[in-house]
Amino acid sequence: MVDGPVVTVRGEAYREVAPELARFAVTATARDRDRETTLTRLAERAAAVRVLLDGYGPAIDRRETGDLRVRPETRRATERVVAWHGAVTTTVTVTDFATLGELMLRLADQDQVEVAGPWWSLRPDSPAHREARHAAIGDAVSRAREYAEALGARVTALIELADAGVERPMLARMAYAEAGGGPPELDLDPQMQTVQAAVQGRFAITAPVLD
Repeated sequence: MVDGPVVTVRGEAYREVAPELARFAVTATARDRDRETTLTRLAERAAAVRVLLDGYGPAIDRRETGDLRVRPETRRATERVVAWHGAVTTTVTVTDFATLGELMLRLADQDQVEVAGPWWSLRPDSPAHREARHAAIGDAVSRAREYAEALGARVTALIELADAGVERPMLARMAYAEAGGGPPELDLDPQMQTVQAAVQGRFAITAPVLD
């Protein structure tokens, strides 16, 4: 229990920092009237994607196969199968942005392969999050002192400090360009990441001078 006046403030910090990761999805597909042919083609195309990704070594932070689908296509109002569809999706996370455009274009050039992305982000343990939280605390202390000074008082103690939430939207932007007479090039503009931190603080102050 605190005796005496208390000031409650909200401290906030906002930063824009360069992304650390780029994520995209690559999907290999196959379709044929014969199920075995569809599965064989799908396996071959998925293997070709894996071989290509293997060639980029350390530039790839991680890759995960998260969606495998094989389904029949039937005639309307019947169960007669007219074709088989297959798809397998791999999510790729890249740290080397210099090779990102080249990698995505090479994958997109594979037979029956779809590429989607990139989606930019920071690592969960990025120092940017810690720096924003520290700045938010500093802002709360500064605000408490300003309010206290306006009342002719001073801050004497911290009573409570609570995290008021963090928001980190992830956006992406890409631009395509083609060199005359040469292979297509893909220029990617990494989207700056917004890092926000907010804290709620309660501070004890000396008796205000209200005269």
